[in-house]
Amino acid sequence: MKTSVAYFSACLASLLAALAAAATPALTATDAWIRALPGTDVAAAYLTVHNTGTAPISIVGVRSPVAAMAMIHETRLIGTQSTMRAREELVLAPGETVHFAPGALHVMLHGLVRALKPGEDVPLVLLLKGGDTREVSAHVRALGQE
Repeated sequence: MKTSVAYFSACLASLLAALAAAATPALTATDAWIRALPGTDVAAAYLTVHNTGTAPISIVGVRSPVAAMAMIHETRLIGTQSTMRAREELVLAPGETVHFAPGALHVMLHGLVRALKPGEDVPLVLLLKGGDTREVSAHVRALGQE
């Protein structure tokens, strides 16, 4: 009797762990930082995201309590002209890593509710297709500390 209860408990624990892993998209977000721009109500955030799973993951938005609006933007050089445009969705293939960096993909924080101070940490929430979210803390760096 004890053996069957132990076996059942082990099977149940394995099943619950598998269900939890399947229900949670395998997206990691690391190395997040924000470039403080004194005297403005905008800032740019950078980070690295990685899909450790076996299915594509789509980031469809960003939010932060320090900004009225946050958006994924992409900077591109077309000829000699630098242009920036919003990205509605960023799809990461299984195993893919994407680096948000100055002059490339970044998160624009518009309508800052207060000045960001170098040294503080700011929460960012990545919004995933399907309703899941990933939270990351972005460290504020002074201009020129990139």
